[in-house]
Amino acid sequence: MQNPAPQHTARKIKLKMPDAYVLLFSVALICAIATYFVPAGEFDRVTNNDITTTVPGSYHQVERSPISFVGFFSAIAEGMSNASSIIFLIMFTGGAIAVLEKTGAITGMVHTIVNKFRERQLLFILIVAAIFSVLGTTGIVVNSVIGFIPLGILVARALKWDAVLGAAVIYLGTYAGFNSTLLSPSPLGISQTIAEVPLFSGIGLRSIIYVCFVAATIIYLYLYSKRLKTERGSLLTGDWFPSKALISEDEGSENAVWTARQKWIIAVTGLCLAGFLAGTFYLKWGDKEMAGTFVFISIAAGIIGGLGGNGTAKTFLGGCQKLVYGALICGMARCISIVLDDGNILDTIVNGLASLLQGNGPIFVSVGMYLASALLHFLISSGSGESVVLIPILAPLSDLLGVTRQVTVQAVMMGEGVVNCLNPTSGVLMAILAATGIPYTKWLKFIWPLALTWFIIGLVSIIVGVLIKWGPV
Repeated sequence: MQNPAPQHTARKIKLKMPDAYVLLFSVALICAIATYFVPAGEFDRVTNNDITTTVPGSYHQVERSPISFVGFFSAIAEGMSNASSIIFLIMFTGGAIAVLEKTGAITGMVHTIVNKFRERQLLFILIVAAIFSVLGTTGIVVNSVIGFIPLGILVARALKWDAVLGAAVIYLGTYAGFNSTLLSPSPLGISQTIAEVPLFSGIGLRSIIYVCFVAATIIYLYLYSKRLKTERGSLLTGDWFPSKALISEDEGSENAVWTARQKWIIAVTGLCLAGFLAGTFYLKWGDKEMAGTFVFISIAAGIIGGLGGNGTAKTFLGGCQKLVYGALICGMARCISIVLDDGNILDTIVNGLASLLQGNGPIFVSVGMYLASALLHFLISSGSGESVVLIPILAPLSDLLGVTRQVTVQAVMMGEGVVNCLNPTSGVLMAILAATGIPYTKWLKFIWPLALTWFIIGLVSIIVGVLIKWGPV
């Protein structure tokens, strides 16, 4: 009797997206290896009014300084140190939210909001996204948007949304405004100052771009909210809230009572946040001050809510612990720029991109600046950092090639803006994804249609700027 032929079970090979830390570590490692092969070089730099900028035409090669084994791992530690203010902001956000949830104030407020907007979700998206876009376009809320994400997640849970939409309505609302900046001191103010363009000039065309960015974002978010009610459902498939870090275990009933004591807690929290926004505008407060604000909110909420000193401290530290993963990822993102700087290859990359633009027509040059800025933003995730490197080189180049300096500034702003919300080296984005549990691949699938829409709006605006010879008024 002949033995039956062996049966082979077909195995599906499933590619798994690497952890965010693995992804950023890999990018940093590639950059470190590149320091052994890419020619080292640098521009001369000058400091004027506390702004250090590159000197156009001063690029020169220097002795290669490849990143050593010890230097690479030290860069990670240095990145953590440099990002310490935003790391503590994220952790203290988790602590404050935990205390507010423990008092029941968050649950009562969220269900009150939901009862008003359950059947008017478009209005809710429009109001929230529009408010945060104003805060973003004026530069009042940028990195500190992380502090508002937990509220978005809680509202999303109550409105039967998923974590993607809960985070996006606040994050994308803010960055729709920031990416089409009107009055932000950084990077727009810095860029115009370096380019010697009147501060906040060109606001007419920028206002149109801002409206287009925000309108496109609101429409996209609403369409996704409609999708959640269809058979297609969430991009997160089975688990709409992958991370419980921003969600309390006891969500409460839909008829949760919002007591007078809880209303006082929310009122004090609102006043503190309003005070922070005022401090940002008038006193130039930043991440450290917002982190301090959350500490104060936690103490005040603990006192009013009757948690006591020990109860408040224990709850606060428990909330901080939940967001350690999302917080430290900012340091990993920051170490990439450190590796490029220490290896002296960042200026080489910038010089190479600028060289490609020479000898072409105004539209080609302006679009090239736009694309070069977008590409460079994957290596320099700081908008102001990119501006002080690119603008001093591109502004004189634009004079020679028939492009106004206003268009040059806008090309750099738009370039970094359209990739901000999909950039895996962005500490803010990766921290939000880590805290909410949203996989980067799922977020990429969600964001790319909107990012493409932003890209097209930016492209059209830059071409229009060239055609009308967009000037300083």
